[in-house]
Amino acid sequence: MKKDKAKVIDEVWTEVRIKGFLTLKSYDEVETDFHMLLKAYQSMRAEDFEKFVGFFVTEGRSINATNPQGQTVLSIVRQHRRSSEYADILRRAGAGP
Repeated sequence: MKKDKAKVIDEVWTEVRIKGFLTLKSYDEVETDFHMLLKAYQSMRAEDFEKFVGFFVTEGRSINATNPQGQTVLSIVRQHRRSSEYADILRRAGAGP
């Protein structure tokens, strides 16, 4: 069987598209700031995520927002072996510890 969609690699992320993640809403008990930051992490390359985090912080959003289990996006990112660049971006933006 043939795949329905081809895998997209090196997709172009414009500033408008990156900023679009700032409009994401959470539809359950997850904090909106946590939700949009996690979705950006899951969707973007590191250089695009860094731009997003800059916009996110400039808007006064919480870089340390948590999910219902008390996890921050940084605590989730640190569990992934190949995400050290993303963790560094979050730490530079004030995420901790």
